[in-house]
Amino acid sequence: MDEREIVAKGKKIVEEEIKGLEELKESLGESFAKAVKEILSCEGKVILTGIGKSGHIARKIASTLSSTGTPSVFLHPSEALHGDLGLIDKKDIVIAISNSGESAEVLAIIPYLKLHGIPLIAITGNPKSSLAKHSDIVLTIPVTKEAGHLGLAPTTSSTATLVLGDALALTVMELRGFTEKDFALRHPAGALGRKLRLVKDLHHTGEELPVVKEDTPMREVILVMTEKGFGATAVVNEEGKLVGIITDGDLRRFVNRGGRFDESVAKDVMTRNPKTAKPDELALEALKRMEDYKITVLIVVDEENRPIGIIHMHDILRAEIV
Repeated sequence: MDEREIVAKGKKIVEEEIKGLEELKESLGESFAKAVKEILSCEGKVILTGIGKSGHIARKIASTLSSTGTPSVFLHPSEALHGDLGLIDKKDIVIAISNSGESAEVLAIIPYLKLHGIPLIAITGNPKSSLAKHSDIVLTIPVTKEAGHLGLAPTTSSTATLVLGDALALTVMELRGFTEKDFALRHPAGALGRKLRLVKDLHHTGEELPVVKEDTPMREVILVMTEKGFGATAVVNEEGKLVGIITDGDLRRFVNRGGRFDESVAKDVMTRNPKTAKPDELALEALKRMEDYKITVLIVVDEENRPIGIIHMHDILRAEIV
């Protein structure tokens, strides 16, 4: 068999799986909407369960739900029958996955759920199965044939189930109003987490923050700037609100205009209405602002425009978020 024939066989399998996803897309309806609403209204956890390949898919869906704002865990049905049913609380809901709908380990959990009034959502390829009959909401996987020449191994059905889980999780995420910042809080590690880090994760605050008042003599201002080492200082009024910034560039420009430091105070040198950052915005947004205005520092302010920190371009670059 030559390479072209091998590639052709691979493409055929992909096409078969795509066909299964098209069938899934067309099948979504009222039950999907009900499942989304059930998840949105859940006051506890969403618990996924399944055995074999369905268990692997359930783990992935639980992970996706948790990372997009819906607390979720995977419960192995065999372990559940030996004490782990205690994980399930009356405020939880359960999503059980079984392509046949007849997995004995999954069905054995149902009496416990019924006894405690816990909602059950089924994801199954058999809408007439025992699992479907005892579930409150049934999501059907409309796959009639698995991919491959034998059509035996769970392939198209498991792919469709995974995509259905993504559809549930991401629809719920959007309806919750889940934001990039919320996502960042749940992904603090790795490249993705670095890209979504917030200004407050990187800025300098407390004793590190250089701040002077409008009437501070320039000799003192220069000492503050030298001590803190950011090449800049925030300037505040009597109410402690930000009114300006003094940078190394402002010092040079002041000297070039013929200014004398021994006769001046901060307000004579400062740049008024400086660009600022908010603590809860993405550090990437702060970096873009610096690049747009060709500056290297931003004063971080609270809702009342009081300085609470300072962030330097180098802080963001060192964090390797770009």
